[in-house]
Amino acid sequence: MEPKGERDHYVSFSSKANGKEDDHTVVELGNIDMQELLEPGDHQTQTYYVNSLSSWEMDTLTALCDTFLPSVDVSDVTPDESVVKFFSTSASMAGTPERVGGVISQRLKHPKKWLLRVALWVLSTWIGSFVLCGRRSLSSQFPYVRRFSLLPRPTREEIVFSLSLSYFYLLRMLFRAMKLLILHVFFTQVDEKNDNLSWKAIGYSGPDPDYKIQTQQLKKLRKINGYGEYELDEEDGGKDELCGPLYRGLINLKIPRNIALDTLRRFGFPVSVMPRKTNKIPSSISYPSLLIKCDAVVIGSGSGGGVVAGVLAKAGYKVLVLEKGNYCARNNLSLLEGPTFDQMYLSGGLVATDDMGMLVLAGSTVGGGSAINWSASIRTPQHVTKEWCDRYELELFDSELYKEAMDVVCEKMGVQSECQNEGFNNAILRRGCEELGYPVKNIPRNSAPDHYCGWCGLGCKDGNKKGTQETWLLDLVNSGNGAILPGCEAIKVLNKRKKGRDRKTASGVAFEFVYEGEKEICVVESKVTVVACGALSTPALLKRSGLKNASIGKNLHLHPVAMSWGYFPDNIWPEEEKKSYEGGIMTAMSTVVANLDGSGYGALIQTPSLHPGTFSMVMPWVSGTDMKKRMCRFSRTAHIFALGRDKGSGTVLSQNSISYQLEPADEENLKKGLEKVLRILAAAGAEEIGTHHSQGKTLNVKKASSHEFERFVEEESSRPLRGLSSPLCSAHQMGSCRMGVDPKKSVVNQMGETWEVEGLFVADTSVFPTALGVNPMVTVQAIAYCTAQSALEVLRRKKCRLR
Repeated sequence: MEPKGERDHYVSFSSKANGKEDDHTVVELGNIDMQELLEPGDHQTQTYYVNSLSSWEMDTLTALCDTFLPSVDVSDVTPDESVVKFFSTSASMAGTPERVGGVISQRLKHPKKWLLRVALWVLSTWIGSFVLCGRRSLSSQFPYVRRFSLLPRPTREEIVFSLSLSYFYLLRMLFRAMKLLILHVFFTQVDEKNDNLSWKAIGYSGPDPDYKIQTQQLKKLRKINGYGEYELDEEDGGKDELCGPLYRGLINLKIPRNIALDTLRRFGFPVSVMPRKTNKIPSSISYPSLLIKCDAVVIGSGSGGGVVAGVLAKAGYKVLVLEKGNYCARNNLSLLEGPTFDQMYLSGGLVATDDMGMLVLAGSTVGGGSAINWSASIRTPQHVTKEWCDRYELELFDSELYKEAMDVVCEKMGVQSECQNEGFNNAILRRGCEELGYPVKNIPRNSAPDHYCGWCGLGCKDGNKKGTQETWLLDLVNSGNGAILPGCEAIKVLNKRKKGRDRKTASGVAFEFVYEGEKEICVVESKVTVVACGALSTPALLKRSGLKNASIGKNLHLHPVAMSWGYFPDNIWPEEEKKSYEGGIMTAMSTVVANLDGSGYGALIQTPSLHPGTFSMVMPWVSGTDMKKRMCRFSRTAHIFALGRDKGSGTVLSQNSISYQLEPADEENLKKGLEKVLRILAAAGAEEIGTHHSQGKTLNVKKASSHEFERFVEEESSRPLRGLSSPLCSAHQMGSCRMGVDPKKSVVNQMGETWEVEGLFVADTSVFPTALGVNPMVTVQAIAYCTAQSALEVLRRKKCRLR
């Protein structure tokens, strides 16, 4: 009898011929975790982090939670039981403080986290409360000063609101950090039924109602014995739908070691178990457990790494893809905002610049950003390719190869511009522009014209959105020449110096993974190494690998985004059944201020995807009651943003430390964009409009005179965006290892190869010479396609390939 642990990685598919069922055949899937892919598991549940905050810190945190989201009795105002329940439930009643404490303790990686904990402790003392809260903390009774948690709620609300406008930057940081954490956790936490007590009141459905967690294929699936074998009718074509299209190419190193080794060898990768000590590995890498050989190793599976991996594998080379994140199969997506951020976004979606001035979202899953982006597939603008070619002397961007690359990647993703049914936000953007005579056009997307889904930022439930996991990585798997290792984080690119060579040569990579609860290290030996970790993670890996180029990590561009909102009650257009979180996320855009003064710089007008957690994070907070009122308008509040092509830049100090200051010129471009956005919302018929500025001012457009409207637009769009006065966001990061012709000013050459190490390529948005100004997916894939051609030349010169 086989040990059960070595049998639970099989699935059987039965076939039917002439109406008769044949004996089922067992197909080995030892390369993946069937428990994870076939049964609702970690991807559909919320992770609970252990709270290690002290009782003093928790005392302050609980008081802050109930300040931001207090219990308010509105039973005499509305008969709606869901609204009454929402208002009457404070954050502490919902268990939010304990969850926030866990996030701070274990998930939050911001370099200023220690300041947050210091502030929580200081506010738990009488003297600390007096220092930070001033005379509001005074009492007529001994000891004449009250701790923050003992102050009445109205006083606490005054104090917290004053922090948002404080002269002292650190106090504004404290407000921003606590607001983001508390509101995000409260509005995304779910119970055992995957429900949240606020969602009915705010008009949110939770996961897409049309999405069934268990697909029809999964419903037909049944275990047929105690060993965990499964059976499915193959004629129904269920394997891809069941396990995801990449299931045949995934190797999970968490499974029993002998199964993982056999699977790697079956894929054509020589692999050996390393002795406890070996002289073949640099002393800086501690005792690797495995040694794998391949032609090319690609670190990262997003829009850069996925393309390179697919091209090299189709050309016949053995390619190993390392991905720090996990694979989320279609049937195992939750489409829940909280769990998805935790499992598919870098650092759980809790990344911000060091000064908290910019919230940063980046993918961290198989497929990278392409798995959770908003479908926009815009070709590199001509004025950008001209700038990169003329000013930066990069001939690549005027070459036939680059033009071919854009055509190839757009065809691969099925890019098209039609939209059969426009969603809430985009319909408002389009109507407002048409009313004002602003230019507005369709956004090309890598999804079908009838793709009406507002959950794409939480994964694609049906594969309609063609990210790399549906395209280039599928080429890798179908070629039979590649494999993907999820849950594996690269720690160092290995290189060696050959005699007679000035440059070092890349020889592979060391990565770590968790096996039986402990971290282990594995070494991959390769002829070509491709780093595609994204603009935030690639610089740190290159530095850890010994590269000294002064440009590594610098020239970071973030495409800063500033938003405005408009409220459209149910009784006015758009139709009542349309909700702010449904429909294609990006189908319309305006370039009315995108190319100011013919400079190629300005702001693009588009729409975001905001589910309750992110919505609450960016909306102004002026009091607990006001915040809950704003949330009750969630489903009919449209958001439109201005995305700036930033001239200014920042620095990636480490994966969790980003230095970035918005330059005055970029701030002015965003202000001009916000001015247009406010006008667009009003022209489309909004009843009330506002920005995200901390003061939270609003205007009832229907009741305001034209003079009042103009004054409001002028005042709100001219308010400063820097200094934490208004939340700024970034979903595009680029330029931190930029391409160039001068080794003193760039990290890689036009072939994508690093100046310092031969055979080491970079293929992600970090190579962009400047900010792009539009959604970067097509551009990064096109550059990666060109880089793949260069990597192929290197492999051909080295002739011998693995068989």
